[in-house]
Amino acid sequence: MQRAFMNANFPDERHYSPMAVINSVSGGGGGGQQNVIPQHGEAGCNALQTSVIEECLYAAQRSTLRAFATGHTGTASVAANYCADILGRFLLEVLNKRAEMGANLLKPGEGLLDGRGGLGQAAQNLMNTAQKGLRGGANVVRGKGGNNPGVGGGKNLDHEETPEVIQAIAMGVARACANTNDLEVAVEYTRRLEKKFASEIDSSYPRGHETEQLRMCVKSLGPVTDSFRDASNSAIQNLISVIMPRVRSIVNDAVGQDGAGAGTASFGAVMGGVGGGMGGGGGGIGGGGSRFNYDLDEAAFELAQISEGYMDKLCSSLDDLINPLRVHLAPRLADILVIGVLGGASKRIEAAIRRTQFTALGALSLDSDIRNFINYSKDRVDSPELKSNVSLCKACKPLARLAQIALLMNVDDLDDVLDLIASSKRKGNWDLKLDDAKAFLNLRVDFEGRKVNELLRVQGED
Repeated sequence: MQRAFMNANFPDERHYSPMAVINSVSGGGGGGQQNVIPQHGEAGCNALQTSVIEECLYAAQRSTLRAFATGHTGTASVAANYCADILGRFLLEVLNKRAEMGANLLKPGEGLLDGRGGLGQAAQNLMNTAQKGLRGGANVVRGKGGNNPGVGGGKNLDHEETPEVIQAIAMGVARACANTNDLEVAVEYTRRLEKKFASEIDSSYPRGHETEQLRMCVKSLGPVTDSFRDASNSAIQNLISVIMPRVRSIVNDAVGQDGAGAGTASFGAVMGGVGGGMGGGGGGIGGGGSRFNYDLDEAAFELAQISEGYMDKLCSSLDDLINPLRVHLAPRLADILVIGVLGGASKRIEAAIRRTQFTALGALSLDSDIRNFINYSKDRVDSPELKSNVSLCKACKPLARLAQIALLMNVDDLDDVLDLIASSKRKGNWDLKLDDAKAFLNLRVDFEGRKVNELLRVQGED
């Protein structure tokens, strides 16, 4: 194991391999698991794992099975306990630190992913390395007379999106994600190891009290498996927290808050705004480009139906952020990441909704935008269990709140509000408090604030 850890500190191509993706698939006749190879563009299609897990688990298995081969239950029990301890304590600590390091390498604007100001230093270093290896190619290294010195060099490197540059950054992202994937691999391999030892006991040891004690020692690998799963969940949550500032910045840019419209140098995508805002009664957030505006008259509503709105820009920018991660993370981790990003974006959209006003046509436009966002969300998750609106909203409460807000804002008459809330509560899909409902209904310019307050005050008393 020590050799595996040393090799991991100085990795090369041999240190990485395609991840053995295991998805739980419910068959028609029975359960079980199958190896599922993700297709191009799907979550996990380019996921890598390092050699650390296989080398460590192989060492643990081989040494423990040698002890089993003695036929002495006491020796085998000591070996099984030591195996569980070394995996659940030492290996877990190493994998946690490596996953944290991988997340830091991916930090938008500082690491390998795009930030608001463009690529981070880690990505620029990879670009320089890729281009220096192609000095003979005039299409990659161009001396154009010197107003654009190369980043970190002083050479006039033209950082174009050449295949070599794209491949270098993609490989850097894949290897950073591999550190998190290792925890998922450890979960599966530790589970297999426990089954292997249990099978060895069944075939090599007679029934008896001492054998049952040995079996209990082997079962101590179960909590180790759980600890790897918990660590994997914590690692992906840490990665979500690392990229969340960029998610908030993307939403702010899309809806026109906090300096939207500032230039963003984005690798792999050019984000163009829509010229001219959607006119209406005023009250929209932001200036030019695709505006977050639901105070719409008929003309503005018609224009909104044929124009590229803020939601298209938002989804495109989120894709630029999460797609490089989705394809390089294990499918389960990719889904958790997507749900986390959707939750952060949904909270930001809700905050923007609270700052604008709505006409009845604007409420219809909001409903259309939220439906598009939910459809986009379903397309980005991998698990079939998250493909329905109900299951997706249960997994992502902030997205569920957006759907409920859109439903509430589209009531034709205030008298329908109480029936809507009661019906939704009976179905178990209503998360808005009365104060929330009051605040959102008061954004409708055609609803009188006094009537809204009186109506919901009566509901609160009931």
